[in-house]
Amino acid sequence: MKKTLSALILTSCFSLPALAETPVMFSSIDGFNAPNANAVSGVRLSVLHGKVDEVKGVDFSVLGMSETKRSTGINFGLFWGGAKVTEEMKGASLGLFNWNTGLTTGVNLGAVNFTNNVNGLNWSAVNFSQGYTKADVGLASISNKSNVQVGLFNMTKQIDGIQIGIINCADNGFFKCFPIFNFAK
Repeated sequence: MKKTLSALILTSCFSLPALAETPVMFSSIDGFNAPNANAVSGVRLSVLHGKVDEVKGVDFSVLGMSETKRSTGINFGLFWGGAKVTEEMKGASLGLFNWNTGLTTGVNLGAVNFTNNVNGLNWSAVNFSQGYTKADVGLASISNKSNVQVGLFNMTKQIDGIQIGIINCADNGFFKCFPIFNFAK
């Protein structure tokens, strides 16, 4: 019995670092996280509003917003859910809205994408970016700088590639605004 107990204690001591990462979490309003941790490596479910520093894996939001500093994997909004990432998102954000204020590497797919720098694709009804976007597809896409924009209305201060749509406006375009297509002069 003593040997079994000693082996169990010794095994537990070696297993503690592996258990330090939180594999599953439930988050809600007022900073409630169960278990109480700031990082998840696995699956997190946020209802109304959940906030942690980092999620690696799948982050589900229901009826509200999932908020992280860093996200690697998939942010998935269910039933009016969306995601906010303040520093870096790598992967895909799929929800009613995607609000990424840092660097995005991957895809934002939603009704509204509010982003900063996107090294990948924004695809939604409305794309608004304060920085650079590689590609925007939607009804309306507005950015400071973009490589490609495809939609009904496209507007950017600087286009590096091409705009295709009904109205295409670029400060550096061959025309400031032009129908069907526009590109840098």
